[in-house]
Amino acid sequence: MIVTDMRPLSMVEDEGFQKMIFAFNPNYALPSRTYFMKIMEKKYEDIKGKLKNMLKETDSIALTIDIWTSVAKEAYLGVTCHFLGEDWGMESHSLTTMPLEERHTATNIAEWIEDVIAKFNISPEKIKAVVHDNGANVVAAAKILAEKNGWASVRCAGHTLNLVVQGALKKNQAISKCVAAARCLVEHFKKSELACTKLKDKQQQMGTPSHMLVQDVSTRWNSTFHMLSRLLEQRWPVTAALSDPAVTPRGKHYLDLKPEQWDVIQELNQALEPFEGATVFLSGQEYVTLSALPQLVQSLKKSIQTPAFETAPVKSYQTDVTEQITARWQGLDVFQPESNHILLAAALDPRFRKLKFLSPDEVFKVQSTVQTLALAAKKEAKQKNASEIGSPITTQDKPLTSAKSLLEKILGSSDSSTSDEEDEEQQLSQNVQKEVLMYFGEHPLSKKENPLSWWKVNAARYPTLSKLAQSFLCIPATSTPSERLFSAAGNIASKRRASLSSEHVDMLTFLHCNHRLL
Repeated sequence: MIVTDMRPLSMVEDEGFQKMIFAFNPNYALPSRTYFMKIMEKKYEDIKGKLKNMLKETDSIALTIDIWTSVAKEAYLGVTCHFLGEDWGMESHSLTTMPLEERHTATNIAEWIEDVIAKFNISPEKIKAVVHDNGANVVAAAKILAEKNGWASVRCAGHTLNLVVQGALKKNQAISKCVAAARCLVEHFKKSELACTKLKDKQQQMGTPSHMLVQDVSTRWNSTFHMLSRLLEQRWPVTAALSDPAVTPRGKHYLDLKPEQWDVIQELNQALEPFEGATVFLSGQEYVTLSALPQLVQSLKKSIQTPAFETAPVKSYQTDVTEQITARWQGLDVFQPESNHILLAAALDPRFRKLKFLSPDEVFKVQSTVQTLALAAKKEAKQKNASEIGSPITTQDKPLTSAKSLLEKILGSSDSSTSDEEDEEQQLSQNVQKEVLMYFGEHPLSKKENPLSWWKVNAARYPTLSKLAQSFLCIPATSTPSERLFSAAGNIASKRRASLSSEHVDMLTFLHCNHRLL
């Protein structure tokens, strides 16, 4: 219960809890907090062992990372891992909410991440990518890891979307003023008990849902979207409540929004809606997300241009946000085919394999890159198999070896050997080329279908490409999974539990987030 509901360990010493247990069984001696602490530590080691075994069985793993500070002013590094299981199901698990006691330099962050994978016995070559936000120190750390271990650096698409929308909103003064007025209006209802009560009365009279107004957070554009959406839903009850002299004293009628401001909010809400949908989709961790990003970026550009908005501020926003999208994703090289994990993930997703968002030349480059990677993977698998089945020469083998040597002298050893190797190499290349051409020649899967289910059924038809797909489709589009760790850690490291050691915060967060393994 403590792990699942994120309760403080000290609750076993609370008077009310002890009275409840006494009511259940007066003869039961409730164990101490120390007892439960030891159980938690044992469970942590058990689940950690289970997760190690799972990670041992997979060849491709992606990480997400983020840094957070608790109410006790302690910094933590959150790391999650993502991979595809034997049945092609998406697996997402917490690795650590690691306490940080030194400066958050790029070098330190890179070392801490390597410490985490060492703790779980993950060999560096298994890590395919690290997903992170746009913080300068984290970006630099990812670059260090990319140069040292070959891990792809993938910037969080959710964080980039936030920067895109925030940049466009701030650039437009008319929209900024309108949002500020809406924020001021919401604050008035939040701070005034009388205004809040009057709003509830008007909601009942008008048959409007009894929802509270939402206050936004300036750093999160989607919270501004939710604030405006709720304000539009409650427009008439809010206006009616404000018209009451008891709620709005003389001289404060400026709180109510003007008709033209309501028009801007109406259209701005419509313009922001596709970005909200994109953010929610990309933040998922139980399905494939990274491969959908290029198509989604193209769709966002189209969707923002489609509505014929009438207000000048929102028309200007359309232009600004389109420029922001182009600038942000071109800067991230999303449409540079060579060795790009986002495009390669899209190519290996049967829904997007036609790569319709690229030019024919770019499509050819991506397909060629896939073929090159597939051939390299095939050769590597062949060498691995050869080394596994190979055995040292014994004395019994010597007569056979001598006979082989004699035959080679007669037939010409070097030319024959080289020719055999070339034939084998050519056959390997042709097989891979055939597999790649057949895959890209198929009709794309419906957007509604699950690409992992498709690969589960078709892995035998495409043995080499299926291995590649496992490497790329496990990468999340956002670092939201590691941010979710801090939602749990925030509850665990609350003021009431601020006395918990950082190691125990890590253990409780690990157990809560990996509760399916319990």
